[in-house]
Amino acid sequence: MIELKIPELAESITGGTVVEWFVETGAIVKKGDPVLEIETDKINVEIPANTSGVIKSIRKQVEEEVNVGDIVAIIDDKHELSSGKAEKVDTQPTVQGRTIHTGELKKAVDYIVATPSARKKARQLAIDLKELNGQVPLTRIQSSDVEAFAKQKELINEKVENKAPTIDFVQEEKQVTNNTKNERAKQIERIKMSPRRRTIAKRLVEAQQEAAMLTTFNEIDLSVVMEIRTKRKDTFFKKHGVKLGFMSFFTKAVVMALKEFPVLNAELQDDEILLKKFYDIGIAVSTNDGLVVPVLRAADELGFAQIEAEIGRLGEKAKARKLELSDLQGGTFTITNGGVFGSLFSTPILNTPQVGILGMHTIQKRPVVLEDDTIVVQPMMYVALSYDHRIVDGKDAVQFLKYLKQLLETPYDLLLES
Repeated sequence: MIELKIPELAESITGGTVVEWFVETGAIVKKGDPVLEIETDKINVEIPANTSGVIKSIRKQVEEEVNVGDIVAIIDDKHELSSGKAEKVDTQPTVQGRTIHTGELKKAVDYIVATPSARKKARQLAIDLKELNGQVPLTRIQSSDVEAFAKQKELINEKVENKAPTIDFVQEEKQVTNNTKNERAKQIERIKMSPRRRTIAKRLVEAQQEAAMLTTFNEIDLSVVMEIRTKRKDTFFKKHGVKLGFMSFFTKAVVMALKEFPVLNAELQDDEILLKKFYDIGIAVSTNDGLVVPVLRAADELGFAQIEAEIGRLGEKAKARKLELSDLQGGTFTITNGGVFGSLFSTPILNTPQVGILGMHTIQKRPVVLEDDTIVVQPMMYVALSYDHRIVDGKDAVQFLKYLKQLLETPYDLLLES
């Protein structure tokens, strides 16, 4: 008997919630076959069988939380596939990409190969994936297949409905009572939290409880950055095929500031501080499933165009639910931009085990007093730096933001570095 355990997933991912089992007790599996799907705070992951055999027991049920190392099933690796429910035959057909004995065909028919996003889409649209089995032969069902099937099914239902008049059997509502409590109860919609939302909530609370989190603020005059963007946006797009946005300026400035204040590019492990000499910057992206933070690798080695292109690529993958674990691992510092939603001021929460996160906000024209006491209207942005006060002193945090402000208000050093 072999124990199937939750394997190491990725840095900072310690577990998740069981979303779906693809097999039942008694099912025949081959090593590498996906047997269950778990949802973490970052991504959905399929857990494969670690040996060939028969599922003897399932230890964790749907919606149960699991951690790395937990036993989720027992597989009988000594079971003869040719005995019991499966006849021994020499024929080996292929069903949905699996080479199997014909004696296993009944089990294989029930085996559905689909991506996590396809399974999620099917749940949202109340589609039974078994209905797609014959329509997507020998391939892995994608979310686009589910959407296409749902549309086709909807069209069929519309045709059936149009053939004959429908009769409304809705009964007359009961007279509303004067009980205020009952009235308010009717106006409440109860929505169950998704496994990912529960996990995100848990992680955010843990971040606030485990770290001595503090936030410092500053404001940046972005008039020069905006002037550069206005002058160069057309030639930049023509040359590189991507738009020149604010994120490349901020990413460049953050990397330079981290080099000046390396304690913000660090991690605390027990009683040791790990100073990281590489700059993998997490860029927070909002999706329908919640916030995810794909990582911009070696940001210090990238030019403006490369940064803009990579951020665009990761953002598209996040919104299409196609991020892989490798896209989310190993960030050293995070940037989050609430300004795209109109946020003027906020205190971002640390993306542990990182010790620093920069919050960008909306650009707003405000009166500014210059050194000669003249008052001008400038495009200003509030920025917030949340940091772990256990290893980052307030002095370093404040000076980090001041240096960032200096770099962005006179961004020529950023341009020369590129």
